[in-house]
Amino acid sequence: MMAYMEIKSLKIEPPRDVQFLLAQSHFIKTIEDVSECLINCVPDIKFGCGFCEASGPCLVRHAGNDGFLEKLATEYAYNISAGHSLVILLKDAFPINILPRLKDVPEIVNVYCATANPVEIIFVDTEQGRAILGVADGFKPKGIETDNDIDERKKFLRKIGYKF
Repeated sequence: MMAYMEIKSLKIEPPRDVQFLLAQSHFIKTIEDVSECLINCVPDIKFGCGFCEASGPCLVRHAGNDGFLEKLATEYAYNISAGHSLVILLKDAFPINILPRLKDVPEIVNVYCATANPVEIIFVDTEQGRAILGVADGFKPKGIETDNDIDERKKFLRKIGYKF
């Protein structure tokens, strides 16, 4: 029997100053455990999460401490609609602040991207459901950094406090 499959994509452009994370997880308590993880990493963090449940009622479960981010993460998750996909939106924190601890949450299976760039999520629709194939994060390189670009990169990292 031939299976039906269709490859599609969905573009998401996070609002300014918002970080977008796309992950795969597995279990109804994902939302609560991820929320606790985020708060423990950065106490003043603002976030919203949406998780696509893949069995039972198959709902988009959601949580957050910022109403706008929670609503937007829920909408993004519903638009993605891949089983066990997890969308996290962050404000007042960066992925570097939470990724190591997020990867330790028992329900997290995979992190596809963590970015403030526009993303294009490539997925496949099948008769059973939807699967994420990958993510185009941002844009293709326009060249190779020069010595001046290296100096600017180093200055930027010091300006934002990630290097001394």
